[in-house]
Amino acid sequence: MPPMTFVKWGGSLITDKIGRFSVRTAVLKRLAREVARAWPAYQGRLLIGHGSGSFGHVAAHDVGLDRHDTPPAAALSRVQDAVATLHRHVVQALREADLPVFSWAPSSAFVTTHGTPAACSAAPVQHALSAGALPVTYGDITLDTADGLAICSTETVFRTLVDALSGTPRAPERVLWCGNTNGVYDDSGTPIDMLTIREARAMINVVDAPDGTDVTGGMAHRLEVACALADQGLNSLLLNGDAPGRLLGALRHNAVPGTRIPRATNTA
Repeated sequence: MPPMTFVKWGGSLITDKIGRFSVRTAVLKRLAREVARAWPAYQGRLLIGHGSGSFGHVAAHDVGLDRHDTPPAAALSRVQDAVATLHRHVVQALREADLPVFSWAPSSAFVTTHGTPAACSAAPVQHALSAGALPVTYGDITLDTADGLAICSTETVFRTLVDALSGTPRAPERVLWCGNTNGVYDDSGTPIDMLTIREARAMINVVDAPDGTDVTGGMAHRLEVACALADQGLNSLLLNGDAPGRLLGALRHNAVPGTRIPRATNTA
């Protein structure tokens, strides 16, 4: 039985982040087919999260979320609708691949404080996994006790779900981070095969800024969360989802190019 696995499809992978509200439909459908081919071995042991790309990030920028340019209720509505619109594209692609999707919206399950989840109703995800379904979630806008509104990235959602599932039969053991690069690059532009937690943390402040509009931090934020999860006992692989078959190979535990961040050796 494969380990419980989280998969993230980055916003730059499934949308054109240079544009506005633009889905990379062919890529999205291919990724869904790759998941479908691996699904028989997983059933109930896989969760997918996706970024917001040129939907949520653009909408958050348009409403000036950090600048409070738009009344809170209007900002909440517009950003929530933008991320949900992309989510519907993702869900449709997965259902067309005949996968039993369970859609889970963080804006309806989280309350945050300064962007950090303060309350979360994750029980539906646990029950969906037990039923053999495929939960699909995403970065979303949340109601925040301190700031009124906050952006809750997919990485933050994953961290919260890791905590919620800890100690259960569906406790996650690894995360596959699918972007549009071959992982993390060194100074010469060569992909790095493996980073220790310490090495990965040292890279956080030097990785390139994300292309297009981004309000959550891109690769730097991903590395930060991958390191935190490694401390909790999860392995991470940052791979190129633009390369056909790369995600399928990783799901099948084949050796695929990418940057590995192994879990801390002192974890159980």
